[in-house]
Amino acid sequence: MDKDFVRELIELVKNSNIKSLKIESEEGKIVIETHRGEPVPAEQVRKSPSVEEFKHQEVLPPSEDISEEEKKYHVIKSPLVGTFYRSPSPGAPPFVEVGDIVSPGQVLCIIEALKVMNEIESDVRGKVEKILVENGETVEYGQPLFLIDTEI
Repeated sequence: MDKDFVRELIELVKNSNIKSLKIESEEGKIVIETHRGEPVPAEQVRKSPSVEEFKHQEVLPPSEDISEEEKKYHVIKSPLVGTFYRSPSPGAPPFVEVGDIVSPGQVLCIIEALKVMNEIESDVRGKVEKILVENGETVEYGQPLFLIDTEI
């Protein structure tokens, strides 16, 4: 069907009280429907979670990220989506290595998000047992980053 013809049909329906227009020809079939002021059926509405519901959603890491043996450790998780960096700049030594003792408030890594460098700090005192992310890797919200043994 001719595009101009279809545009004319759309304008006709738009500027009238016509709710539905169906045209069948050898060239094809056109169905134009309007829903002005009519409630949309519930099954067609996708409910978005409210901000409060979103804030309180529990984020569970994939089961392969943390084994049963590793559940005895304190997990430092990513508070945002971004790029994980172990050091303050390329070529600089990492903030922490496996085996280091960390204190609350000590910077463990940086996560870059929207060109902003966000320092991720430890919230516990303990020994870094495992670093779960590679330098330069993209991390998700709630993704485990470090395992900290707090029983030192």
